[in-house]
Amino acid sequence: MSNLARKFQQQQQVEQTVQERTIVKTKKHWLTPGEKIIGIVFTGLVCFGAVNLISNQAEIYQVNKDIQEVQTSINELEKVNNDLQVQVSELSTYERIWEKAKQMGLVLNENNVKVVHEK
Repeated sequence: MSNLARKFQQQQQVEQTVQERTIVKTKKHWLTPGEKIIGIVFTGLVCFGAVNLISNQAEIYQVNKDIQEVQTSINELEKVNNDLQVQVSELSTYERIWEKAKQMGLVLNENNVKVVHEK
């Protein structure tokens, strides 16, 4: 065999080994399918927890807002009640009752007065 034929034969053998090597290579994945599933489940749980936490905080905010509104209305009603109590005490004085009795024509008779004791 001549040198040229030998070089050609060696060249073909080298090409076949290079082709075989490229075919034999397998891809290595960074994560296994089990790890991917675990990661997806973990991500889902984190998202669910975040949504749950935010919704709870929104409900707490709404309840606090309702409590403040009720407290404001209670304070207003207490103020009105205090004003009405002051009016009652002003209108129930002895002098005012005596003036109204005189206007209606009533006369004070000392012999006809009866004392009522509270129990």
